[in-house]
Amino acid sequence: MKAAVVASPGVVEIRDAPIPEPGPDEVLVKVKAAGLNRADLLVAMGHFHGGRGGPGAIPGIECAGEVVRAGASVTGFNQGDRVMGSVASAFAEYVVVNVARASILPERLDWLRAATMPTALQTMHDAIVTNGGLKKGESVLIQGASSGVGLLGMQIAKFMGAGLVMGASTNPERRARLKEFGADVAIDTTDPEWPGKVRAATGDKGVDLVIDMVSGGVINGNMQAAALLGRIVNVGRLGGMKGEFDYDLHALKRLKYIGVTFRTRTLAEVAEIVRRMRADLWDAVESGQLALPISRTFPLDEAAEALAHMKANLHFGKIALVM
Repeated sequence: MKAAVVASPGVVEIRDAPIPEPGPDEVLVKVKAAGLNRADLLVAMGHFHGGRGGPGAIPGIECAGEVVRAGASVTGFNQGDRVMGSVASAFAEYVVVNVARASILPERLDWLRAATMPTALQTMHDAIVTNGGLKKGESVLIQGASSGVGLLGMQIAKFMGAGLVMGASTNPERRARLKEFGADVAIDTTDPEWPGKVRAATGDKGVDLVIDMVSGGVINGNMQAAALLGRIVNVGRLGGMKGEFDYDLHALKRLKYIGVTFRTRTLAEVAEIVRRMRADLWDAVESGQLALPISRTFPLDEAAEALAHMKANLHFGKIALVM
């Protein structure tokens, strides 16, 4: 099969690779499309992500495709089924998917849109509902809202009953589009007064829940914007891995600061995340109520160009490879 392989740090080449064999609880899937994520840039640079990486690694953590063969212990998935899921090594013509991570595609969901949703659905339901503890009527601020995960996060927050959804972005063109995807208020975090504007939007109470995919320099602003007894869930670190932290403000507001990642989760934990997400969101996925814009697609042969396009940060929504 053809696959996009890390030849050396920063160099991704199309090479021949063996078709993987499914284990007892896995299905072999012929990939139709694969979504790009920031984690793929790390792998392409030769770094490890969740135990996977280095020369010879195949990037890609989500895809959609057709089941070719099922492992000996698999039930509920059959040859020819259309599936989507979070995986390892998705930038290839074939991939194995553990059935705990897989879902049968709704009829109305095409390959492209299905391939770009698994990571965002799992990440944001886990952050907003499970770890963030969103209650109906509460306010939510999503940092990094113009990313694919952020765009779906705003929709999930609204669908799960948030009273006020705010999205933050430093890009004025992207910020102007956030209301299309569930934002009641768009926040410009290049404005030094942005925490006050968040508080003003909440009647000076402060925001109940912050979903932070930026970290770095925004953490103190998040705490200033947060309500007393608010929650901040650290999902991503696009703005930096380290930053100044006002411990006194954290204590004064009695905030919960929660870190999440899939890299240290067991398969059983991921399976539970998928189960909870499906229980709450699957009707909205099937109806098309939850959806992401596709910014651009590339053929598998142009995987390196697709990664470069993502690194340039010129997209709004998702980038995908099509097979």
